[in-house]
Amino acid sequence: MFLARVIGSVVSTKKDETMRGQKLLLLRPMLVDEANPAQFRAGPSTIVACDALGAGIGDLVLFCQGSSARQAAGMKTLPIDAAVIGLVDTVEVLGKRLA
Repeated sequence: MFLARVIGSVVSTKKDETMRGQKLLLLRPMLVDEANPAQFRAGPSTIVACDALGAGIGDLVLFCQGSSARQAAGMKTLPIDAAVIGLVDTVEVLGKRLA
């Protein structure tokens, strides 16, 4: 599992039939900053993930990738590589709350 911030959404009018009605989000992975563990820093990449939880722009989420993504409820038959599996309430690192 990984942490990410939702930075946008993806709309695709032509896609695999099994993906109809699936919400796609653009995620920016969040890493604990090595120089200051009391804050996050954005990762270098972006990820498109399937979302069944109703996350929105600005939300901090948990996501998984690879075959694990298809283990999430309702995702078994979808051709996906990333899925939002949790909406994060808080994150604590070394006794400090980051989110």
